[in-house]
Amino acid sequence: MVHRPAYDAAGAAALEIQGLSHGFGKVAAVDGFSLRVVPGEVVCLLGPSGCGKTTLLRLVAGLERVQKGSIAIAGTAVATPGRDLPPEDRNVGLVFQDYALFPHLTVAENVGFGLIGGSDAERKMRIAEVLDRAGLTEFARRYPHALSGGQQQRVALARALAPKPPLILLDEPFSGLDARLRDQVRDRTLHLLKQSGQTTLMVTHDAEEAMFMADRIAVMRAGRNIQTDRPDNLYYHPANAFVTEFFSDVNRLKGVVHAGVVQTPFGRLDAAGLADGTDAQILIRPEALKLSPADGRPMAEDAAEARVLAARMLGRTSLVHLCTCRQSGDELHLHARVPGRFLPTEETVLRVGLDRAQAFVFAAGQD
Repeated sequence: MVHRPAYDAAGAAALEIQGLSHGFGKVAAVDGFSLRVVPGEVVCLLGPSGCGKTTLLRLVAGLERVQKGSIAIAGTAVATPGRDLPPEDRNVGLVFQDYALFPHLTVAENVGFGLIGGSDAERKMRIAEVLDRAGLTEFARRYPHALSGGQQQRVALARALAPKPPLILLDEPFSGLDARLRDQVRDRTLHLLKQSGQTTLMVTHDAEEAMFMADRIAVMRAGRNIQTDRPDNLYYHPANAFVTEFFSDVNRLKGVVHAGVVQTPFGRLDAAGLADGTDAQILIRPEALKLSPADGRPMAEDAAEARVLAARMLGRTSLVHLCTCRQSGDELHLHARVPGRFLPTEETVLRVGLDRAQAFVFAAGQD
């Protein structure tokens, strides 16, 4: 079991970003972004391509000059407008997408590259310690070209960890790996970061990866911090439709708010905070739809019937394509995701219930 520290907003910050804005010409890459990371946390910056994640990471690393706002690392201001410490003076560990290993150095030499000061014996001891933690001891004398992609990633991480910096920055560190290897490497990476108690800021566009790696996730859009919270809170309490859809596929329905609720085929859903008459969008996760045989018994208010269009096994889950059985009006097409093997034949009529914890109501157009 990996320990995830409780977030303490009042605690000392390993990284503090306040009101950070940065543009390239007329394009605002980062727009008023703020974030506080406490020691030992792994925080992921999550968002679509072009949302400003990598620019933000480069600003923290000192690879871009701050135009507005401030950055402090371990209580020391490293960047404000007109003052930027160079990357080598910020004491951060960097792991890039391409790992940037030195091809002419062995694994041990790569890992020890950033170790400054101390005796030769102390440096050798630290290199040996980090190699052991990363599971790389047997590769110490090899050169990068003789390693697999996953091994190279671990060397890059070990090199970043070796000087014991207060902050590690990871830029899409698993993007170059195939899916099966990526799962193995990120699991080992998470354990290595947690064992070392290392504060980490990581960039990814993969929501599942962010949920696996992070104690907290900062969801970005157009350079802004849309919502920051624990993975489970983001999944069950998204701030808007954009955040909801970023963490899974959704079934999208329409409705109108009356007396604080909106009517759906599955009964009424709470629309707290929306004025009566507001056009609403209802987002329902596929796993929120609960399927059972239509046995002819009277249905509860919060259930509907649907006809199976197709069913596909996807490994750990089955995806069932449904169409509601209405007597008039437009038929509603839905996707339901069911654990394990569940493959009803086409045209089967099923009863569909709803897990309301995974159904969300927002004003139409509120993305």
